[in-house]
Parts: sequence; structure tokens; C-alpha cells
Amino acid sequence: MTQASSSVASFAELGIIAPLGNRLTELGYVSPTPVQAATIPAVLSGRDVLAGANTGSGKTAAFALPLLQRLSEAKSADKSAGVVRCLVLVPTRELAQQVADSFLSYASHFNGQLKIVAAFGGVSVNLQMQSLRAGADVLVATPGRLLDLLASNALKLTQVSAFVLDEADRMLSLGFTEELEQVLAALPRQKQTLLFSATFPEEVRALTTKLLHQPLEYHLQSEQESTIEQRVITVNREQKTALLAHLIKQHQWSQALIFVSAKNTCNHLAQKLSKRGISAEVFHGDKAQGARTRVLDGFKNGEISVLIATDIAARGIDIDKLPVVINFDLPRSPADYMHRIGRSGRAGEAGLAVTLISHEEYHHFGVIEKKNKIKLVREQIPGFEANAEIPLEVLAQEKPQAKPEGTGKKKRKQLPAANVEFWGKKS
Repeated sequence: MTQASSSVASFAELGIIAPLGNRLTELGYVSPTPVQAATIPAVLSGRDVLAGANTGSGKTAAFALPLLQRLSEAKSADKSAGVVRCLVLVPTRELAQQVADSFLSYASHFNGQLKIVAAFGGVSVNLQMQSLRAGADVLVATPGRLLDLLASNALKLTQVSAFVLDEADRMLSLGFTEELEQVLAALPRQKQTLLFSATFPEEVRALTTKLLHQPLEYHLQSEQESTIEQRVITVNREQKTALLAHLIKQHQWSQALIFVSAKNTCNHLAQKLSKRGISAEVFHGDKAQGARTRVLDGFKNGEISVLIATDIAARGIDIDKLPVVINFDLPRSPADYMHRIGRSGRAGEAGLAVTLISHEEYHHFGVIEKKNKIKLVREQIPGFEANAEIPLEVLAQEKPQAKPEGTGKKKRKQLPAANVEFWGKKS
């Protein structure tokens, strides 16, 4: 396992050639991040890489830069229809476009020498098929659309020399296991494989054993993750929206990304915030791809201040200096909690993650803490304090428990007073 620090002064020291280095200077890249310093030399040498790094750590450049360099220095490749030299597989449409844009940007000084194509659902497959008629040096794709192209004989993976599996944990959590198996079966056995993942559940560990050959292993140092301040606020369920509006107005955050559990909650919450004078846009799977792109672009360039999203956005939003992420609802998976809060505090910047939990969510958040090996103080906001006793309607949703001897009433649970602090002062 490698635990690298950012001691390398320049990309040139890592072996990056002038066309790429000059472009990095134009983009304002001063020195390599730890994940870049650790992995770029390994990728340049042709080694497999297993990297544990969150979005925001510079991981896209960590694989894109050396792969572009290797492709540019290789002998002229077969440009026949559908032939792909490098395949990057990602879980979401937004991430596919984002990664492809990064490749295009880094390669701008190659003067069109390398062809980069993005393929994902929600838009016409015909245009993507046309783009692949003369092959591609780099194809960034989502699993479903990739399999569509393979089934249509618009794509050939037999000459792929480098394969990148980005956000492996998210890929598997979204249920792409079967699709991933089909993609792997279409790839040649001999190839360079790079696997990036923020977390390493059992399924990802099994995949790394199957895919990688004597890889360089890199895991992000824990102190880099401490740039995100995490706060947990307890509140009665019926006061959540009012508390959310209060926090947004009180702190006057320049932007806020709010996560909810369902598509219809996005729309309902946006309507409720609008009645409180807060304009918010929504981002979920039912929106057409064009609308999703417009909303995401608006949020990235600052035209949209408040965005309400389902977990589809947890790996697709890449915004520098996003001040706050708010969990209005809890994610189903403990790993998704980390993916969500990772939208803030990117690239070493300070960030804030605020989670609002009502009584029926106390237990689930405890599970999230246990799985992620964290323990956070429960706070309360004056005027929005959660009841100390769990409401009877919440108790009714829980599994029946044996009644204490000598009583015919349910024992009511208490919120531990010693574990509650007030965020702010009473007026």
C-alpha cells in the first residue's frame, strides 16, 4: 500500500511531457496532488493501479494525463470502425461527460491527434454511433450505453490496451454487476487496468482480486478527509423544511446542495422552499438529459444557488469550493453518505456537511456512523428542538417489543441529553 504525500514539486518530475504540462499550467495546476504523485509514474510505466481516492482529490487527472501520454507516444493505431484503444467506465451520465471533458481539455495541445468520445444514455445513440465510425482513442461510457453499442456492432473492444473502472463502489451499488461482467468479457485479457474507488466494500475487493495484476495500491491519507466539517442536527420530522429554510437564510450560503431520498421529494421540497422565499432547482432521474445538463451547468457556474438532488448527483457534481452539502433525508447506504458529503471540501478546501435527522432516522444514522467509523455529536437549533421523547406514531412503526413487567404501556425512548448540543445561542 502506498501513502504518498504531495512532495513532488512539478508534473515534469513525474515524467509528464510538455504538451500536457503546458496545458496544466494554463489550467492553473501548480503541483501534483498526492494521488497524482503516487499513481502517474505507475500508469506511465504500464502498471495496474488500485487507488482509494474521493472525487476532488485529483484522481481524474491521475489517470487521464498518463493515459493520454501513452496513447500519444504509441505507434499509429488502428482507426477502423468502432475500434477503441482506451476504455473508461463510469456509473453515471454526468460523470461520463465530466471525465470526457477533462480528457478533451488535457489533450488540447495534441492538436486533434487523439479522439475522445463520450457515450451515455438519455440522448440519441445514433450520434454516438456516428462518432465511433472511425474508432476512438478514448471512450468514456456508462455500462448500459456501452452494451447497447456492442450489441449494435458499433463498437469493438478487442484492441483496448488500457481499461479504467472509475467509481467502482458506486458502479456496484447501482446494480451494474451483471453489466460489468458483460463488459469485462468483451475486453482482451492482456491490458492495463486502473481501478478507482472511494470505499472498498466486499464486492469491490473481490473485483480487484479478479481484475488487477500486481497493482500499485494507493489510499488517500485520512487527514485529507478532515477538511469536511460534519454536523448532525436533530429535529422533529414536521419541522425539517422550516429548519432547512432557516439555515439557508441564516448562513447565507452562496450555494447549497441538498440531498433527498426520492424524486417526488425533490419537487415537493422545492415547492415548499419557494413558499419561504428560496428558489431551488431539482436534479433527478426523471428529468430529460438535456434538462439535467442545463441544471448542472447552471449550478456549476453559480446561476443556481440551491440544488435539490437524489443520489444520482452524488458522483456527478464536481464544483470547486461548494460551501455546504445538506442531507435532508438519509441515504440508504452508509457508503453513499460519504459520497454525498464529498461534494463539499474538495481538493483540500474547507467544506461543511449538515445532516438533519428526525426520530425515525436515529437508528439508521447510527448504522452510518458505525460503518464509516465516525461518531458525531447530535446538535439542536433553538426554536427547532426535537422532542426528547419519540412520538407514538414513530414507535408504532418499530417492531413490537416485549412490554416491561407490571405495565401495559410501551416504554418510551429518550433522546440522550448528554449527547445533544445546541448549535447557536438562544435569543
